[in-house]
Amino acid sequence: MAASKTDTQPATPAAAAAPAAAAAPAANGTAPATAAAPSASPLKGWLPVIAALVLSPAITFATVEFVLLPRLTRQLTAAASAEPAPAKEKAEKGGEKGGKEGKDNKEGYEFQSVVVNLAGTMGTRYLKTTFLVTGADAGIKDIFEGNKPRLTDVTLNVLSSLTLADLEEPGAKNVIREKLVTAYNQTLGRKVAEQVYFSDFVVQ
Repeated sequence: MAASKTDTQPATPAAAAAPAAAAAPAANGTAPATAAAPSASPLKGWLPVIAALVLSPAITFATVEFVLLPRLTRQLTAAASAEPAPAKEKAEKGGEKGGKEGKDNKEGYEFQSVVVNLAGTMGTRYLKTTFLVTGADAGIKDIFEGNKPRLTDVTLNVLSSLTLADLEEPGAKNVIREKLVTAYNQTLGRKVAEQVYFSDFVVQ
């Protein structure tokens, strides 16, 4: 019986080249591509900005509260204590004197608490008023003092001629002012009085 022969054929050039091609990347030292590294978190890039926004108000507050305000307070205290006491007293006295002089320099004569019965009321209604008469004449106060009896009589005549209806008219005080000024100037024979200012005006 004849022995069987195994067909052995030499490897073809293509088959031999395949393993060599597969090993080529390893021989060249090139590793297969690996998965890309995960990207950095976007929050890390904003951390400096967030920290600056949070810390800036706190730093500003601390600077103002503990540095600027104490310094300003010390400067104001030093400036206030530097002014001599006599100068302060002098300024205060001068202010009080100036205020009194300013009030006294306002030329005029005051009729105080003038009370008259209103016309047509049978004595049941009356007017009580206090007013100041002023004028351009620097000596108006002395002029009125020198003619007090006549001017008081004129004042009573003008006010007692008013009726309750007169006082209820719009602008009644302005009418009374004009009547008083006219009466005073006619009595004195020249223009002395210019204006009347009421400080009390009560109808009862």
